[in-house]
Amino acid sequence: MKKVLCFLLAGLVSSVSHADVTRHALFNDNPFPISRAVEVSPGTSLIFHSGMVPGPLDEKAERGSRAYYGDTEAQALNIFARFEESFKALGVGFEDVIKMQVFMVGDPTLDGKMDFTGFMKAYTKYFGTAEQPNKPARSAFQIAGLAGGPNMLIEIEMVIAKPQS
Repeated sequence: MKKVLCFLLAGLVSSVSHADVTRHALFNDNPFPISRAVEVSPGTSLIFHSGMVPGPLDEKAERGSRAYYGDTEAQALNIFARFEESFKALGVGFEDVIKMQVFMVGDPTLDGKMDFTGFMKAYTKYFGTAEQPNKPARSAFQIAGLAGGPNMLIEIEMVIAKPQS
């Protein structure tokens, strides 16, 4: 009997451990991996996570060089890994992300255009997958530059929904 009660209690605790969030799909069954809108119900804390920029891909390369940071895909993967570390400390995960803003600098190797394709290669490893199907509302912008200096091509900020304890 104690085992049954423990099992039921564990199920109840796990069922309330996620924020009450409704993700509204894009119109016309569009498969693009973002939500049209995300709705958060009362009883949920919102965490506004500051933007993150990439750390070095190759610390032995000249600081600020293309080799130091890598391309947009490598930088985005680096940023998502840094978010993962921060999320663990905050008690949340990528499934809790409800809003994302992505700021990209024009890539000199792409005639000064942002590398949206490179970003999406990294993004789709974290969002809209079989393991993590939740998709945030998202905006992506090309900007003139980032405070980090040359060859830093991307900064990402997120809003996370966390259930109140």
